[in-house]
Amino acid sequence: MQNTTESNSHYNNLDELSSEELLNIINQEDHKVPMAVAPIIPDIARLIDAIIIRMKKGGRLFYMGAGTSGRLGIVDASECPPTYGVPHDWVIGIIAGGDQAIRYPVEGAEDDIDQGAADLMHYAPNINDTLVGIAASGRTPYVIGALQKAQALGMLTGAITCNPGSPLTKNAQFPLVAEVGPEVVTGSTRMKSGTAQKLILNMISTGVMVGLGRVKGSKMVDMQLTNEKLVNRGIRMVKEQTGVSDEIAQELLLTHGSVRKAVEFYNNNHA
Repeated sequence: MQNTTESNSHYNNLDELSSEELLNIINQEDHKVPMAVAPIIPDIARLIDAIIIRMKKGGRLFYMGAGTSGRLGIVDASECPPTYGVPHDWVIGIIAGGDQAIRYPVEGAEDDIDQGAADLMHYAPNINDTLVGIAASGRTPYVIGALQKAQALGMLTGAITCNPGSPLTKNAQFPLVAEVGPEVVTGSTRMKSGTAQKLILNMISTGVMVGLGRVKGSKMVDMQLTNEKLVNRGIRMVKEQTGVSDEIAQELLLTHGSVRKAVEFYNNNHA
């Protein structure tokens, strides 16, 4: 099996470089990441379309990973409620080792193939749910075990990895492989591999939420009004869509709790 994420770096003198020289190398390598993601966009789109069908039937989207991969899944999942106003159990991030592993490594957690399945079963998954396993190496037993359980349950399965032909790809209906090549620091998959994973996760969650009607035009009309910046953004959005003054837009927004509800109320009463 080709294992490019563990291949030696193309640069063998990092410790001899100036900070600026090092950063230029990192930047040059980072430019390769979107080019590695581009060829698999059709595959990502097919996965998104399949997820939307299931979520419209009440299904949920799970991300599972270990280490950096798990943390990236949790970040993407945790951004969905404030950005799109969806319940917290629509998109769920699970990391090997539990929540403490978000900040601190949990020794051996990613090597437990049975624990991945057990952690997934904690949520009583069903055939309308989707599991996307995330592992740069494509070899993480925790994630593979979860995918195998998901397949057995009839769930939709996807996988995000950076190694073609890895075991992860053989255990998912939609394997997404972004071949970013060796890392600048050999084996440090939080770098290019992590960036590729983040780009793909952004695409998945955004594509799904747009498909579920949580965006109007380009606006986050269901975003949670959790701080002054978001309230002010919401006021501008209400004003743009209704033509009312700042004061009325603010009153509508704060009374109804979201841009969507504020605009709908206004339109229904000023037809």
